[in-house]
Amino acid sequence: MSEKLQKILARAGFGSRRELERWIAAGRVKVNGQIAKVGDRVSDSDRVTVDGKRLAPQQKTRGSRRVILYNKPEDEISTRKDPEGRPTVFDKLPPLKHGRWVSIGRLDINTSGLLLFTTDGELANRLTHPRSQIEREYAVRVMGEVSPEMVQAMHAGVVIDDHLCRFTDVQHYGGEGINQWYHVVLMEGRNREVRKLWESQGLKVSRLKRVRFGPIFIPSSVKRGQFQELAKPEVDKLVKMVG
Repeated sequence: MSEKLQKILARAGFGSRRELERWIAAGRVKVNGQIAKVGDRVSDSDRVTVDGKRLAPQQKTRGSRRVILYNKPEDEISTRKDPEGRPTVFDKLPPLKHGRWVSIGRLDINTSGLLLFTTDGELANRLTHPRSQIEREYAVRVMGEVSPEMVQAMHAGVVIDDHLCRFTDVQHYGGEGINQWYHVVLMEGRNREVRKLWESQGLKVSRLKRVRFGPIFIPSSVKRGQFQELAKPEVDKLVKMVG
């Protein structure tokens, strides 16, 4: 059985198929020692290297899709490595014999909570693509007086950085004094979108935690800095959402 080269690389978590086509065109990928071309197909017996590093044999990675849930603490960054030496979300993940963990989206350094990782790069790409329209739910602690008009404005949508941003749901969860907790839901995960929506109403977010991604909720048993592997039925739910 043969598959398109960019599909295999995407599954291994190197990026989207479109991005990998550019890598192939730039000569960064070789098959059996020869520079690959866009559209090449490879089989299990072919030797694939990216920037000189060999890809794990396909028969060892195909069908072994795994997903883990990580409870991200604040002060960890969502990149694989940091030039400044700061801790990253990849530091505590379990080692893999074949392939690598790919994050399903990101959380900024000051945001905690649910972050998913998978060994299937194609699944990660589909789950984070805007057209997938997957709900993300956050617990937000807001400083300031929140009026019904502000909530309505964030429901209707606010143009931020040339994009219309909106919450599909806003629920008050109580609080004390000027610090009030809300749960909000949005369909895309643009950079700092939750914070920017509240800031558009003159309010400041003092705590932000993601509690749900699609059908996956963060369980209370997974403490900050800990991870848990998803059972097959939960993984199948994510796969079904993106076909």
